Amino acid sequence: MPIYEFQCQACGHRFDRLQKMSDPDPSTCPSCGEPRVGRMVSAPQFRLAGSGWYETDFKKDGDKKRNLAEGSSGAPAPAPAPAPAPANPSSSSGGTSST
Repeated sequence: MPIYEFQCQACGHRFDRLQKMSDPDPSTCPSCGEPRVGRMVSAPQFRLAGSGWYETDFKKDGDKKRNLAEGSSGAPAPAPAPAPAPANPSSSSGGTSST
């Protein structure tokens, strides 16, 4: 069952609730009792990265193990090219010397 996050529009109280997708959302705030509760959009509190059961347990025998965080080739991504050096302002005067 998913955990949903709610916030009261009247008092700002935030709370979580473990409920089925088919269950109705709470209609009143448990803190102030006002009927102004809305569901919030929030990110999950975990990330599936690296090797683990979700990667290794569902592979076929012929598939090689790879780290999904490294990219599709199995090797780490190449480092970005360094930025070009800034132009030297003293050599760009463009003038001629008079001697």
